[in-house]
Amino acid sequence: MEYRNKLVLAPMVRVGTLPFRLLAAEYGADITYGEEIIDHKLVKCDRRFNEKLGSVDFVEKGTGSVVFRTCDEEKNRVVFQIGTSNAVRALKAAEIVCKDVAAVDINMGCPKSFSVSGGMGAALLTKPDLIHDILTTLWRNLSIPVTCKIRLLKSSQDTVELARRIEKTGVTALAVHGRKVEDRPRDPAKWSEIADVVASLSIPVIANGDVFEYEDFQRIKVATGTSSVMVARGALWNASIFCPKGKLPWEDVKREYVRKSILWDNDIKSTKHTLREMITHHSSLELAEGKAVIKSESLIDLARLYGAENYEFMEDVASLEFLLITCSNDLSNVLKHAERQSGGGLEPSA
Repeated sequence: MEYRNKLVLAPMVRVGTLPFRLLAAEYGADITYGEEIIDHKLVKCDRRFNEKLGSVDFVEKGTGSVVFRTCDEEKNRVVFQIGTSNAVRALKAAEIVCKDVAAVDINMGCPKSFSVSGGMGAALLTKPDLIHDILTTLWRNLSIPVTCKIRLLKSSQDTVELARRIEKTGVTALAVHGRKVEDRPRDPAKWSEIADVVASLSIPVIANGDVFEYEDFQRIKVATGTSSVMVARGALWNASIFCPKGKLPWEDVKREYVRKSILWDNDIKSTKHTLREMITHHSSLELAEGKAVIKSESLIDLARLYGAENYEFMEDVASLEFLLITCSNDLSNVLKHAERQSGGGLEPSA
């Protein structure tokens, strides 16, 4: 896993699931971070191979819900991000997924109350001894790279001192979000303070903050001195930001996201959340499309809304080949395939 000169999809809660990660990679992302998964959640999971989808699922015992889904296609670039406040528990969680991902990352930057209240995320920034304990424990016991993602501290000197201490734990790379805990997304990212970290470390530093166009990748590289850049909102609003030739129309990107969500049987709540974020940035949830997404109760509803209405045949013919065909919108091919699979007894839907 090489972290120099890379374009990176940032970890985003309820967004960074398998379909969105594959979408970003298709458009040019070199490394894709999954959404933060809390260690308490992961240690309750069993690893299962999903024969229908060809995916590896980590399924919560008791509820049967899929906590994390991945596949061979992304094995060499996906980073599993852990929310934790305990070294032993973090290691136990990492050991569950380490054979199916390229690296593990510890979230030390999330300012949300659900993370901070549990001593995770940005709460770790004020606990350097605990940071050291968690990272060294992972580094000593895992055979894959260990990284972490932080925010800026009160002063640039404080951030540099923490970054140097993190480097000594043996981590492979460090991602730095150019905002402080109290900053809001509307506040400009402080690229100059990321530059101070880059100048002080020998390991790769991944710069994060205010990257909304492909040209911004080069701008932040020049401003910070780093060779790798991470993007969150810019990718959420249009994942084709990673394309060197420029963004594709967001309508096309959105439809491709829906198609991948159907192909990989993504969680409906996660899919709707991501679509709402896309629509809110480019349009309005008060218009017809937004209202339809909000009202959707299943992937079948979204399939009909975005032109993959034949997805409902998936309930009759459970095969990945058929699912791929349903997304082609070629009704004649769908009916022929369904007839072959059912021995001629499958009636077409109205």
